[in-house]
Amino acid sequence: MTEYLLPILFLFVAFIYSSVGLGGGSSYTAIMVIMGVSYTMIPTTSLTLNLVVTFIGMINFWRNGYGRLNLVGPFLITSIPMAYLAGSLEIPEIIFQIILISTLLLVAVRIYIINGLALSFQLSETQKWIMIIVLGAILGFIAGAVGIGGGIYLVPLIIMFGLGTEKEAAAAGAMFIWANSLVGIMARYNSGTFNLDFMIPLIGAVLVGGFAGSYFGSIKYNPKTIQRVMGVVIIFAIIFIIKGLM
Repeated sequence: MTEYLLPILFLFVAFIYSSVGLGGGSSYTAIMVIMGVSYTMIPTTSLTLNLVVTFIGMINFWRNGYGRLNLVGPFLITSIPMAYLAGSLEIPEIIFQIILISTLLLVAVRIYIINGLALSFQLSETQKWIMIIVLGAILGFIAGAVGIGGGIYLVPLIIMFGLGTEKEAAAAGAMFIWANSLVGIMARYNSGTFNLDFMIPLIGAVLVGGFAGSYFGSIKYNPKTIQRVMGVVIIFAIIFIIKGLM
């Protein structure tokens, strides 16, 4: 059942998330938790799928003129080493679950609350760099530890703090996730958590979904409503994990 259902679900997820410059790692992770996939395989699989989807999104958004290296580059300064560090750690299952619950709760807040607020902030140059350094480090660690690339937080924050437009934020999110996913995979390469037989059908599914979603997203598609639907999957995963801890 899982073998056939996961590729279908992941194709849908890749389409939705790639349309706004994201990899979909939060939903891949949530779905795998619900389906009972081993926690040791979840981060590696999510990072690999993130890498595939955001590479496609990166090409489409940057080809359409939305890419700004000076926007995403500073965030990568601290996120890349933290992603590698977290990916190198052998995290016990209970710690993994706690980090994952916290991360998914923040994803739900981002989808249902932050996504619906028209907030904007003005930062001084010093405040801006402090925010970039701290945020990059936190999101990099999350990417390496649980396989969620961090772009789902980064994109709305770039918009709220006036660092870029929606499309520029989406392009930055795609590149941010891609870079941290690559580093996280490198850190986990010798961990024994790669299962190609399991991943290949999923990679094929997200390739199709990623191409379609990033094409429509970089030109004319706005999937905020469907993101809220995907948020239901996140909430179910949170409940599933909490029940498992009791």
